[in-house]
Amino acid sequence: MKISQEDAILIKNLYLSKQYGARRLLSELPDKSWKLGSIDSLLKRIRKTGTIRQPGSGRPRSVGSSGGLIRRTSQKGIVQLVRFRVKLPFSSVHRIIHCDLQLKSFKRRRAQLLSEANRISRLTR
Repeated sequence: MKISQEDAILIKNLYLSKQYGARRLLSELPDKSWKLGSIDSLLKRIRKTGTIRQPGSGRPRSVGSSGGLIRRTSQKGIVQLVRFRVKLPFSSVHRIIHCDLQLKSFKRRRAQLLSEANRISRLTR
């Protein structure tokens, strides 16, 4: 059975404060349906990293862009960026933008065209 987050915190506290091992934890808390192997792997991770989180979990701290060249662009803008500024394959730039930066492409739209009557009414305001 997978160990919940609250149980992992309890195991970490008992290990650090009272130096309980995996077998001692199983004997002290028999109502929990933990397996010896899952407690062993959790204790091994606590000894190695000092935390109950998996290494590499969470949002990466660094972004794969080079010098802030990549910003919100349309698909056509990505192609131009790859072709002229950065000497990277299109697929790499696409992965950086979508996976690392978690940006989405948007469609460029032309500005709203004003009729002559609308333009005159805006100028007189």
